Formats: sequence, C-alpha cells, structure tokens
Amino acid sequence: MAPRSSSASNRNADEQQGDERNAGDRYAGFRVTPWVHHLGRFVDRHRDLWIKLGEGETRLRADDIADTAIDKPIFVSGLARSGTTILLEVLAKHPTVACHRYKDYPFLFTPFLWNRFLGFVPERQNIAVERSHADGIAVSPDSPEAFEEVLWMAFFKDLHDPAVCNVLDGETGNPDFEGFYADHIRKLLRVRGRARYLAKANYNVTRLEYLLKVFPEARFVLPLRAPVGQIASLAKQHRLFCEGERRHPRALDHMRRIGHFEFGLDRRPVNVGDGAMPAVLAAWEKGDEVEGWARYWASLHGFLADRLAANPALAAAVKVVRFEDLCSKPFEVLREVCDHCRLPNSAHLVAEAAELMRMPSYYRPDFTEKQLLQIDRYTADVARRFGYADAVGV
Repeated sequence: MAPRSSSASNRNADEQQGDERNAGDRYAGFRVTPWVHHLGRFVDRHRDLWIKLGEGETRLRADDIADTAIDKPIFVSGLARSGTTILLEVLAKHPTVACHRYKDYPFLFTPFLWNRFLGFVPERQNIAVERSHADGIAVSPDSPEAFEEVLWMAFFKDLHDPAVCNVLDGETGNPDFEGFYADHIRKLLRVRGRARYLAKANYNVTRLEYLLKVFPEARFVLPLRAPVGQIASLAKQHRLFCEGERRHPRALDHMRRIGHFEFGLDRRPVNVGDGAMPAVLAAWEKGDEVEGWARYWASLHGFLADRLAANPALAAAVKVVRFEDLCSKPFEVLREVCDHCRLPNSAHLVAEAAELMRMPSYYRPDFTEKQLLQIDRYTADVARRFGYADAVGV
C-alpha cells in the first residue's frame, strides 16, 4: 500500500515512479552516509560494550524511569509487503504513542544519552524523501521505523540463521534480554514523553507467544496479504534491493546491522521449524523465485494460523488485518485496529489516514499461468485459513 500523496515531501507520488526514474535516481535511496556506516559498524562490532553502556544509563536514570509503566505495548508484525509500514505510520501519529525513529540509529542502546546529544545539534529542515523501497512512502529522520531488531540480535545469536528454527515461544526465557528490553522501552517512553510503546518488527511473527509472556497485556497487529499480490511485491523488492546493494555495497552492511534480511543479497527467510526451509532455499538456489516465495508464504502463515488456533490468549491479543480490506475499507479497518490497540480518541487520526489509502499502482503482478497455478498449489490451503477464497485473494 502507498499513500495517495505525501504532503511532507511537497510532491505527489506518481503511479509509475518506480519504473520511470533513471537508474541513478532509482537507487539513490541505498546510499549510506559515511557517519552512519562507520558509527553503525562500531556499534555492531561492540554489542557487549553497548549493552553495558545501556545498563549503565539505566542505573544512572533509575529515578527517572522508576514510575514509568509499560502499558499494553503495541507490536505490528508480519511478512514484509503486507502493510506493516503504513500501519506503523498511522498508529505512530496517536499522541500517546512512542516508537523508534530513523534518527535513533545507530545509538539505540542509550536513548537518554543519544537524544540529549541530538538536543544540542542544530535543527535542520527535515525534508521527507521516498525510501529505498520505491513504494511511494516518504520518510525523514523523524519518521517511525523498525529498529528494535538491533536489540534482539545483541541477545539472541541465531535469530537469522535459516538452518535452525527461529521461533521464540512461551517456553523461551532470557532474563538478561527481558530486563534490558523492558528498561529500554521505559527509557524511550520517558524520552518521548509518551505512555504507550509501539514497535514495528516483522520478525516478531515468530516471537508473539514469547512477547505475550513478557508483556501479558500486549496488543498485536498482524497484517497479511493474499499470496499472489504479496509474492509479486516481495519479488519486486528483492530485485530492487539486490541491485541497490550491488551499486551501493555499504547498504548491504547496513541492512545486516539493523537486522533487515527480508530481501536483498543476504536474504534470509524465517525458519518456523516445519521442515519447509530446505525446499524454500532450494527453489531460490535454482532460480525459481516464485516457488520459493510461495513455499515461504505458506510456511510462515501456516505457522501463524496454527499458533492462533492453539492459543486462545494469543488469538485474543492479535488483530489480523488483511491488506485488501485495509485498502478497500480503510476507515472501518483502521477504527478496528485502534480499538484493538486500546487507543482512545482516534477518530480524527483514522479519518485522516483513511483518506490516503489505496491499492498500490506502481507495479502489476505479471505472473504466467503456470506461475499462478504454482502459487495456488503451495498457498491456497493456508490462504483459506485466513478467509481468502484462494491464492489470488478474496
């Protein structure tokens, strides 16, 4: 999904923007500035040091966060290209909500210290520009973004190894992480002056039960999309990111450091432990992108359907949002999302956001009949579990 227009960028989003730009402009979003590259590399190479610095900051500011409660944190999570960013941006506009922003990187571990430093930096005009995904979404340093994966990777070493199961469930325990994470959330809430924590973290789809154990009042928003449309978008993004990272090698390092492996030269699918991963990787290895994505879609969403069916407490905490419903009836869906998240006084926010919703029109699926049958073969049964008639959609 893309906004109909972006007032922040002072320009309209053209429907053919992704295909009509020249090559130089098309991949400009993959450039990583030298300071982000070098400082990000320093933080990544010394994660244990930054954990200690974060713990030291917590001790120093203990009085400031002593009365800061973590009240019904909100987690937006789903397979990429299902509407997670749009939902994040809508929810982030609520006046009670705090989330990570682009300018928080690379010093996420010490939010008090980093934001104090930013307070001394002369303010520049934050002009929003289209992000590297070339999907019409314009971002600035103040835009909300998914960065908490940096914290997860500092405490869990095999989160992105497709050779092993990546699921963290209700039996998982990591007291060091849980304490650090809760303190980090409290510090961010204090820094932002807000009451509710919001995170977009796509990889949390395999951590929902663990998060529910740590935060029993958590609210989850789980967007999903009919296989044909989502696979078309995923394949498009993968091609874009591969070329962008070839032209700008620092982008590949940056994606690894922030835990962004959905597509690109270091693509790493999530292993849910169902035995599907060898076939997914084999399909991609032989160059069959469609089969690989279809198998992957079915594996991940089959896992989610199973967990929601088996765990009533989780099902009650999760709001499933179908991408197609969000595009076709945004007012109703966004109102339901805000109600589920326990965000009061959201009517104006919902009405404003709903006016900007539309189905993406900057690309079209161009699958052959054989590929459509292939997608349907692997995904239709799981798609029907989420109310879709088949792999195409409703």
